[in-house]
Amino acid sequence: MSEERRIETAGLNAWFGAKQALFDITMSAEPQSVTALIGPSGCGKSTFIRCLNRLHEEVRGARVEGKVLFDDQDIYAPGTDPVEVRRRIGMVFQRPNPFPTMSVIDNAVAGLRLSGELPRSELRARGEGALRAAGLWEEVKDRLDEPGGRLSGGQQQRLCIARALAVEPEVILMDEPCSALDPASTYRIEELIEELKSQYTVIIVTHNMQQAARVADWTLFMLLGEMVEAGPTNKIFASPDDKRTEDYVTGRFG
Repeated sequence: MSEERRIETAGLNAWFGAKQALFDITMSAEPQSVTALIGPSGCGKSTFIRCLNRLHEEVRGARVEGKVLFDDQDIYAPGTDPVEVRRRIGMVFQRPNPFPTMSVIDNAVAGLRLSGELPRSELRARGEGALRAAGLWEEVKDRLDEPGGRLSGGQQQRLCIARALAVEPEVILMDEPCSALDPASTYRIEELIEELKSQYTVIIVTHNMQQAARVADWTLFMLLGEMVEAGPTNKIFASPDDKRTEDYVTGRFG
């Protein structure tokens, strides 16, 4: 990887109470690229991605040791505002979670409302921009005042992506964003990920090996809370260095 890095970890460990979930993970993700996290269920992928914007600490009894560096600044350093961290490092969750009775446009700007007072005209303009960036504008421009819960599952997930984009993050984390979607919606989200990487650092958790191969520039394989191997996606899938990686990506286990 190049020397310019947007987000990286150094000796990252995480616990839920007395149970350790992550062990000494050191990795980096480049700007304007997609990094996929792969590995069997329960290996720590979701815990890891939540550590990258301090959501892990929202779980009672959870804690982190080590460093998460964002533009060389440790996001866990004393005095760092976790709300600002989460604005700059946005998250899209596994299942679409729009506010079901809130309108489409109000869903898109929900995060902006929390971050300060903006004139309604500016809110609407930012919402439109975010919906366009999420590839949803043409489908909802005549439905902006309808409840977000009336959209299809795929549209709801893109609405959640728009909500994340509206606050102008620099990194976008996606925790299995397509697992609840049909193939057509999955394809549209994958297209969107390809578009987003021109402006953002994207890190995605996926169980779908084909998806990782399609969308990711870099892939990181995790097992039992440890990072087994990381590198260019084509190398991880075609000629991994670790036998455990080869066994996983070829379907021998997991």
